[in-house]
Amino acid sequence: MQLTRAADYAVRVMIHLAGLPPETRASRANLAEAAECPEQFLSKVLQSLTHAGLVVSHRGNTGGFELVSTHRNASVLEIIEAVEGPVRLNTCLTGPHACERQNWCPAHAVWAEAQAAMSGVLQRATIGALAEEVSLVRTPVDGTKWN
Repeated sequence: MQLTRAADYAVRVMIHLAGLPPETRASRANLAEAAECPEQFLSKVLQSLTHAGLVVSHRGNTGGFELVSTHRNASVLEIIEAVEGPVRLNTCLTGPHACERQNWCPAHAVWAEAQAAMSGVLQRATIGALAEEVSLVRTPVDGTKWN
């Protein structure tokens, strides 16, 4: 299983926004540059993040995108699922009757354990912590902070 580029870009954007002071807005162009993502593609990612309530979009001269204050410590899992929907390693994990073999398949327990481990790692990783980490380790050549 591999996540899409959209999920990767969404996480990058959210880390960037979490590194900005609260109530700071960033333009789509600024976010595209920070996420190293084509601006047109980023529009769809931002739409998903806005629809999920993680980001607020403001119109006009002072417009842009702003991280919702209650989501400054959103988990990476929340962000991925806002763009991708529920993340599952195998079809048998999508529901109680997703696979006929589910009740007796010896691999089912392995898939379930791997799913729980992956979900746990992504749930514990927050954009706030990742933004702090970035600000400590990455300083561009011109001396300004990354975000």
